[in-house]
Formats: sequence, C-alpha cells, structure tokens
Amino acid sequence: MGEWLDFERQVGALAKSAAEARAAGAPEEAARLVERADRQLHDLYSRLTPWQRTQVARHPQRPHFRHYAQALFSELELLGGDRLFGDDMAILGGLARFEGRAVVVMGHAKGEDTQSRLRHNFGMARPEGYRKAVRLLKMADRFGLPVIALVDTAGAFPGIDAEERGQAEAIARSTEASLALGVPMVSVILGEGGSGGAVALAAANKVLMLENAIYSVISPEGCASILWRDGNSRSADAADAMKITAADLLRLDVIDRIVYEPVGGAHRNHDEMFGRVRSAIAAELDMLNGLDPEALRTQRRNRFLGLGRAGFA
Repeated sequence: MGEWLDFERQVGALAKSAAEARAAGAPEEAARLVERADRQLHDLYSRLTPWQRTQVARHPQRPHFRHYAQALFSELELLGGDRLFGDDMAILGGLARFEGRAVVVMGHAKGEDTQSRLRHNFGMARPEGYRKAVRLLKMADRFGLPVIALVDTAGAFPGIDAEERGQAEAIARSTEASLALGVPMVSVILGEGGSGGAVALAAANKVLMLENAIYSVISPEGCASILWRDGNSRSADAADAMKITAADLLRLDVIDRIVYEPVGGAHRNHDEMFGRVRSAIAAELDMLNGLDPEALRTQRRNRFLGLGRAGFA
C-alpha cells in the first residue's frame, strides 16, 4: 500500500480495511472498499493544493534519478569527477542511449534510504557537482550529443565548504554552459526544482515538469520564514502565493509541457510514469532534431529572456 501522506489518511484507512477484509476471506467487501478508496483518491488528486503537491513531490517512494536512469536509458556509463576537486555524488551523469540515439544524461540523485541519501547529500550538490555538469555539457557539445537533464533537488548545498569553493560561480558556469550548447537539451523537473541548484541543469531548450512536481526560487518553508518569520504554519500560504505548481508555471511559460502522473502520484505506478516521461522526452527531442546549433542557441536564449513576461502583459 505504500506510505500515505497526511492528507491521504482517509484513503489509507480504506485501503487498510480492504486488506483486512481480503485476509479475512471477504473478497466482495474488500473489492467494495478498494473501489471506494480509488474514488476518494481520484477526487482528492483532482483538487490538490500547492502545499499538498509539495508533499507529493517529496514523497519518499517517488522515483528518483536512479530509477529513471535504469528504466529509460541503455548502455549508461556514468562519468565521475570535475577534474578540479572531486566527485560530487549529488549530481550523476554520463553517456547513454535513449530510444537508440546516443545522448548525454545527467541529474540530481537524492538517494532512496538513509545511507544512500547521505552519500548523495539528498541531491544538494556542491560546486564540484556543477563543474561535473559543465564537463558533461562541453563533452555533449563536442560530440554533437543531445542532453537530457533530470532535475530533482531542494537546492544547491548551502554549507560553508561549498561557499569556500565557489558555489555561486559554479552554478552560474553550469547555467552558462547550458545556454551556450549547440545541441538539443531537454530538462525534466521530476520532483523538487529548487532555486539555482535546479536552474543550473534546467536552462534547456525545453523544460518538462511532472504534474505534482514543484519549481521555485525557494522552498515554501524558506519563503514563509522570510516573509512571516514562521516556516511551519505559514508554509501552505507561501506555496499558494509562489506559483510553484506545473499548471501555474505552464501558464507563465516557465515550463513547456506537463507530464501527467498516474492517479495518486508517480510513486504509485513507477512503470507508467517512466513510459510517460519517455514519450514526452522523445517527442521534444524529435521536434528539436532539425535545428542547427545557432537556431538552438537562439531558441534557448529567447526562451529565458522572455521569462516573467507571460501572464503580466
């Protein structure tokens, strides 16, 4: 049944009762309860608030980079290190094949359990992670390989060691390298797209976003702590005001396409989610395939210079 979020408790209670009825040898009652739970889940997810979507985006069972890498790419060869300091495990990337074509793939790795989350620093990269991304982007440009970036981070790591090694400069260089690419680049916001740590891998020709992902300059908790000195009880208010959902960002032209999730979120059906992401990426790459390097740079430049204009004219 998986882990239920706070706002899903009633659905979770019905699912638990259905399991108990099934174990007690009452299949008809179990089926009735399952049908009722499915109806409630569908109704609930048809009207999620921005704060509820934030919770779904952070669900511990939501698929992350490793899951998508295994499902979408073949012959994946991860490349380590930035050739300057070290190998940051919060950003992974390398060479692979996607639908038969050679590509460079990169993304934030959050980890799936306590040990792996610590190893990947919860997807919050240090400067060497973004310099690794720059290295991969330059390699893609040199060999004419499309770039696929899978974004899922609460933000770049804010620790003193990261600042000492030039965190802001590294993020800026990664963004600059993305904008200068002469090959197609497609980015997908899988869960959290937080601040410059996300933009560094999302300055792409096409930015896709999962239905229940979030994308913003700061987390709702961070925004609430700044505006109201209350990062707990006012987080939902901040999420409402910030326009962090896929629907809002599509209307504002910050993203190009919403990839819709199975009812109940991507964590409820990994395989279906992988298929939808695969189809969306393939469609965008096909549309970009005929553009020459200068056209790709111009399209990317115009796209980002135009951010913030839609919806306010």
